[in-house]
Amino acid sequence: MTNTFWIITAILIVLAFLFVLYPLLFSRPEKRISADIRNQNLLAYRTRLSELEEEYQQGVIDEENFRMLREELAGSMLDDVGEEQPAAEVRAADLRMDHRRRSTWAVVVLAVVLLPVGVFLLYQEWGALGKVEQYQAMRELQQGGDRMAQMTELTRQLADRLEADPDNPDGWAMLGRSYMRMERYPDAARAFEKLAEVAGRDADKAVAWGLSAQAWFFESQGAMTEEVTRAMDQAREYNPDEVNTLGLLGIHAFEQRDFEGAIRHWEKIIEVAPDHPQLPSIREGVARAYQQLGMDVPEDIRSEPASGGEAVSDRGVTVRVELDEAFVGQVDPDTTLFVYARTPDMKSAPLAVARLRAGSLPTELRLDDRLAMAPQFRISGADEVVVAARISPSGAATPQPGDYQGIRDEPVPVVSGESDPVLLTIDQQLH
Repeated sequence: MTNTFWIITAILIVLAFLFVLYPLLFSRPEKRISADIRNQNLLAYRTRLSELEEEYQQGVIDEENFRMLREELAGSMLDDVGEEQPAAEVRAADLRMDHRRRSTWAVVVLAVVLLPVGVFLLYQEWGALGKVEQYQAMRELQQGGDRMAQMTELTRQLADRLEADPDNPDGWAMLGRSYMRMERYPDAARAFEKLAEVAGRDADKAVAWGLSAQAWFFESQGAMTEEVTRAMDQAREYNPDEVNTLGLLGIHAFEQRDFEGAIRHWEKIIEVAPDHPQLPSIREGVARAYQQLGMDVPEDIRSEPASGGEAVSDRGVTVRVELDEAFVGQVDPDTTLFVYARTPDMKSAPLAVARLRAGSLPTELRLDDRLAMAPQFRISGADEVVVAARISPSGAATPQPGDYQGIRDEPVPVVSGESDPVLLTIDQQLH
């Protein structure tokens, strides 16, 4: 795109040169014009004199008229042609011509230097090539984003262009969504924070910070880290009812078995965003929270059940997690334990995440929609999943050297109701 643009620009500059330089280089000097007129007048005089002589010889005019017409023609010729200029005047005219010629070349040189430089500097000031390149990268990203290698390259190009010309909210939003699809959650969070910087309205800034909080939440696999809380605080400063933040607060409250808090946050989403695309899932979460409290689900929550006609999905996977005997005694009981389920292709965020303590091992738990990180990522929507567990001494959600890990490579079917537990052994240490 850049090379094509500058080639076209160079062609246009050459055309501009032609308009400027042609009159200067190819105009006819005054002396030459005068000489041409003089020669034309002399040619006309000789032609007319020849005609008069021919008419006199043929007897068309008599001798007296011939002499009179010839004298008149000679006088007219002298008036048109004039006398030869004196040598001094000729030299003065030549000097003026030389000065004019030098001035012409000075203009040519200045044009050659200033026109390209001026075009470049003015375009740097007022041009929009960066935005054109950003738009092209965004279009290509939309059209070719299913191929991971191509998506990675296009995302890199868009990131570079946004760094050079950051005033593009749509570009930052697309970059953040692309990073989320690639599971590069810290990069996604920072892209959304850049979006918050260039967004105009407070409502847009709140949404951007809410998306950043969601990305950090995914990175921490459901832990309320400093990055998550900071982004949520920023979002709620602009809008206390920002829906992404309310959703995360509801998920965290549900995981902490604060079902009343989960209901409060999720019902607020239903109130402030009645057209939210994940509303059925949010209603489902609210219904589960009421059930956990042993309370009847309100009619307005049951009136719009999730897909399939059921108010609540009971699909999930039951897992029994054990620590390999080789590591017994090496793990502090207070160390963080993550147990999670993902799609077999490993291309989406975890569908369910439980955060426990290593001291609870061995333990048995149910991975279902109650442990979803976000309404759009639910285990009930999958046919089968890969289950894994990781003990993290650092408490970080991303794998670190020194972590203990166990992965069941064979996918496990997602079923309704209670089922026999799947055995998952933590049997390796990361280096």
